[in-house]
Amino acid sequence: MAIILRLDRVMADRKMSLNELSEKVGVANVNLSKLKTGKVSAIRFSTLNAICRVLNCQPGDILEYEESDDDEADD
Repeated sequence: MAIILRLDRVMADRKMSLNELSEKVGVANVNLSKLKTGKVSAIRFSTLNAICRVLNCQPGDILEYEESDDDEADD
């Protein structure tokens, strides 16, 4: 996967637990856990917006692009 989720790092920087973020964002704990561990293939913009609002961060703080060998094969 070329997109890496850094939600865990941003949460640690803000000293916010998964339960606290879940309550403030209004997204189920299990869904945020999947985001935190990178076990998702998509995220709604409304969810990303809420996470950024609560964590006071930019989408680029949470999402990171890393080129992989698979990306070169697509060109």
